[in-house]
Amino acid sequence: MSDESGLGPIHNRHGERIDHSYRPGSSDDRRLVVIGHGVTANKDRPFLVALADGLAAAGIASLRISFSGNGESDGRFGESTVTKEIDDLGAVLERVSEHWPDRCIAYAGHSMGGAVGLLRAVRDDRIGRLVSLAGMVDCADFARRKFGDQQPGASFMWDKPECPLSQAFMDDMAAHGDLAPLAARIAVPWLLVHGDADTVVPPDDARRACMHADPERTRLVTLDGVDHVFASADGTARMVAAAVAFLAEAWSA
Repeated sequence: MSDESGLGPIHNRHGERIDHSYRPGSSDDRRLVVIGHGVTANKDRPFLVALADGLAAAGIASLRISFSGNGESDGRFGESTVTKEIDDLGAVLERVSEHWPDRCIAYAGHSMGGAVGLLRAVRDDRIGRLVSLAGMVDCADFARRKFGDQQPGASFMWDKPECPLSQAFMDDMAAHGDLAPLAARIAVPWLLVHGDADTVVPPDDARRACMHADPERTRLVTLDGVDHVFASADGTARMVAAAVAFLAEAWSA
């Protein structure tokens, strides 16, 4: 964590410390983008670091976070759920708002972090701009497709021993179901960036969300040949360019 932010430790309501990294923008710029990762990941995924770099080049500060139980944050991965991460994001927004009461805040979330952002934004007006990067929309479908044939408590997500599949995760995903109808309640500028070669979260998730969202506020950018983690076909550079351009335009309107 950089000392430049002055934020100090951030804890969720369970007292767990949320690891974060701050990247400053221009000294007189009030914009800040909170960046969240996807399932089994952390704040230091290369494409999230690249996004922070691109934002900084445009004068926009960023705060990358690892949700509790992930990366260097406190907590157990087996307790990680969309619901808990929504609360984690709320704790981050609370601390940011206390420390920088004049900041204009956006949230950018990848994969499951996109679902977290959608669910947080419909109830939290501190999020003034929203970006979904390969954002998950149908939580129940994702859990069925990727882990439905595995036994919670006896399996690991994608064969990662540090990421045990829990019944809490599966139950929470089923309870959230399909979030597409909630898109109608997003009242801020919203960008969805999705690669058409994504086999983890189908591009149709983004398309269906846009069908429900306000077309005046919502923009979908589909990247040809790009996978879920923006590693193919110059995906990272194209994603960063789309996100930075959108946020610069949305904040200038």
